[in-house]
Amino acid sequence: MSEPLFSKKNLKLLSDPLNSSNPITVQVLGICSALAVTAQLKPAIVMSISVIAVVALGNVIISLLRNTIPNRIRIIVQLVVIAALVILVDQILKAYVYDVSKQLSVFVGLIITNCILMGRLEAFALGNRPWQSFLDGIGNGSGYAAILIIVAFFRELLGSGSVLGFRIIPESWYIANGGFYANNGMMILPPMALITIGIIIWVQRSRNRKLIEN
Repeated sequence: MSEPLFSKKNLKLLSDPLNSSNPITVQVLGICSALAVTAQLKPAIVMSISVIAVVALGNVIISLLRNTIPNRIRIIVQLVVIAALVILVDQILKAYVYDVSKQLSVFVGLIITNCILMGRLEAFALGNRPWQSFLDGIGNGSGYAAILIIVAFFRELLGSGSVLGFRIIPESWYIANGGFYANNGMMILPPMALITIGIIIWVQRSRNRKLIEN
């Protein structure tokens, strides 16, 4: 009897990367883009969707081809698949969200070098069926996206007082208007992205003792 599509084992492929095996906070993969594209929430969301699409589709394609790929050229095949998907995503972004595409600049192309993608293709897709590989791609892409979006939310909120261009912190709160608040300009600098990720890791490990190394 075939395994249910959404069995407990398959659902863990979706849920684990959001917590106990998060690719950024636990596996420490994909840190560079987390530093580079999280000054504002909108480009972080677009980058997140792009990575989810590439890793999920890449996993499925490699899983479908896994029994036909000679072992000695498997890395080359994986890179070709990823590169083709990234080019496709880049063209779609330029066609439909050109302004965000310009903000992301070379970082869309650098998805090709994202360790999360190669890690999932090599460690999972080559040894599992397409459906499980698809769920693994969605799960790990979502885990990556969750961290990017959290970091970008706080960086944009505390750095400019707005989120997605909407004013969140009232103008009356600002010192210039007789209030008590001033935007923290350091939040839009790359080092604060690293510090924010560090805080997330600390919170996560304090809540999950299993993640603390002996």
